[in-house]
Amino acid sequence: MSLEDIRDRIAKAEADAGRAAGAVTLIAVSKKQPNERVAAVLEQGHRCFGENRVQEAAGKWPEFREQFQGIDLHLIGPLQTNKTRQAFELFQVIHSVDRPKLAKTIARIAQEEGHCPDLFIQVNTGEEEQKAGILPGDADDFINDCKGMDLPIKGLMCIPPIDEEASLHFALLAKIAERNGLKGLSMGMSGDFEKAIALGATHVRVGSAIFGERDYG
Repeated sequence: MSLEDIRDRIAKAEADAGRAAGAVTLIAVSKKQPNERVAAVLEQGHRCFGENRVQEAAGKWPEFREQFQGIDLHLIGPLQTNKTRQAFELFQVIHSVDRPKLAKTIARIAQEEGHCPDLFIQVNTGEEEQKAGILPGDADDFINDCKGMDLPIKGLMCIPPIDEEASLHFALLAKIAERNGLKGLSMGMSGDFEKAIALGATHVRVGSAIFGERDYG
């Protein structure tokens, strides 16, 4: 696979779903990837990237920003409240707003800083105990609470259980978003992004299919 292959597959999935070309944003997930691989993708003109951890992003992206204009960085992993202010400095979008305490922290820092990254609320569609996210039954109230704090909620994010049909979770997320008037759907990864696009994904998160397997050593 390569960046070009993934772009072609996204374009085909958009067309197959009757969606406009360019309706889907490709987030190239660069977590745990060596800098030379990330630089190679930047040199191909791609500018939208996803990182899982604030600390890793802080060690990588300020330098890339000096070399490449227009980088759009998305936090797609969990955010500790004590790293929120640093996340404001690094990321244009946070996909993992997953609990009331974090939402309140973001709201307070947004007031102090006078700006806020765009936000997605993470929904635990599989209701998995080990996974972060608002439970589907609590999502409507949490979305309303966030809107009440003037947070710039652009949409919802999910990570389906690995042993279940992803499309069921994508459809559930789309339904929750629609009834709450949210347009953004951050869903779909390397193995299932075409299904996600068919069900309305606006952002897909693809890592190893672009960069190659990660080095967890």
